Amino acid sequence: MERHRKKTSFLSGLAASLTLFAGALTTSASADEQFFPLQSYRVGPYAAGGTGFFGGTIDYFNLINSRDGGVNGIKLTWDECETQYEVERGVECYERLKSHANIAAWNPLSVGIAYAMIDRITQDKVPLITINHGRTDSTDGRVFPYVFPLLLNPYSETSGIINYIAAKEGGEANLKGKKIVVLYHGSPYGKETIPIYELLSKKLGFTVQQIEVPHPGNEQQAQWLTIRQAKPDYVVLRGWGVMNPVALKTAQKTGFPADHIIGNVWSNSEEDVIPAGDAAVGYTAITTQASGAEYPVLQEIVKTLYDSGKGNLEDKKRIGSVYHNLGIVNGILNVEAVRIAQEKFGKRTLTGDEVRWGFEHLHLDEKRVADLGAKGLFHSINVTWDNHEGDGRVTFQQWDGKKWKVVSDWIAPDWKLLRPIIEKSSEAYAKEKGLKIRSAGDADKVTSIDVKGESTKN
Repeated sequence: MERHRKKTSFLSGLAASLTLFAGALTTSASADEQFFPLQSYRVGPYAAGGTGFFGGTIDYFNLINSRDGGVNGIKLTWDECETQYEVERGVECYERLKSHANIAAWNPLSVGIAYAMIDRITQDKVPLITINHGRTDSTDGRVFPYVFPLLLNPYSETSGIINYIAAKEGGEANLKGKKIVVLYHGSPYGKETIPIYELLSKKLGFTVQQIEVPHPGNEQQAQWLTIRQAKPDYVVLRGWGVMNPVALKTAQKTGFPADHIIGNVWSNSEEDVIPAGDAAVGYTAITTQASGAEYPVLQEIVKTLYDSGKGNLEDKKRIGSVYHNLGIVNGILNVEAVRIAQEKFGKRTLTGDEVRWGFEHLHLDEKRVADLGAKGLFHSINVTWDNHEGDGRVTFQQWDGKKWKVVSDWIAPDWKLLRPIIEKSSEAYAKEKGLKIRSAGDADKVTSIDVKGESTKN
């Protein structure tokens, strides 16, 4: 059972001088290992998300190593590099860890860091996983072969939220004349959905007012006074970290009802509502996975790891929380992509490009999800070479003061509306960068490893 942790910074000269030596060591030491560099954040204003998510991912990796001896005998290894959710630190971590042999995929859980990595990972031919976040048009695998916004992208999330509000109002026709305020985090992540809310408001006839909250979001009195004056029917909270409980408490002070606030996928955790106390009761948020520890995979993690003191979370009360469960789902998706790729390329350590092929064939139906011990934890996923997100299915949960309660069926986004927007944006990106738009045949061309351990193209 192995857990790796790296300090945030080294003397740059020393790091540079050791790069080749370290690369040689990891190449020889990890011939039967698959490596995951983790640009984590366990300190700073967003530590609750980082500790939960990376804790869950590592717990699942550890379960696979302990229970199964790895993926078909290939052990999973990782190093953590602390980013504090800062782009510069994230890029620094990338440069530090990219020389490691046998990298399967990057999982930074940061929109800013992910944006900064796209050109780098494309050149290095290693997948970048941006589960539930990231650049919307990276859903188009024709243009972004190595970027995977699994489960949900910002536009499909927005469509799901508006579909949910429409259902509450008795149908899309009843959205006409409604007023919605979007309170968003002042970051690339927060601003990502501004155009799609404008588009949906014009299409469906509701008015939208979008209000920014500067990072990190400790002070929102002015924004909520503006909301009180606007008298919206709903507020969509597109927050992150401390911004969320502050929003709920400030809403209560200004008299806006919590049950008319709809949180996005990064405003849906226990850490968002518990600090807000009774101000959060009735608050609803979108999610791609359920909370709770009753799922078989969670029970196995508790029995195998936590009962023997080997779990990654310091606070056992967080087992089964939203961020922890998202990390476990992320671990499942990464491991299954490796497993699927092994079925094609051999039960051995894979190249990043081979793992990319695995992600592009990541088909987990409800039966397979159940076989993995995750029935009810998440719905399913069906990634293809040109759709790097999957089905985009979401559900909604409401906070009752003690726990989250699911209050909707699984809802799909309006793909007929979204896909042309995504393709227009991705094709413009391809033109700007001088990139070739891939075909299905291009997607099957993979850089593999021959019997001598050297890269070859198939």
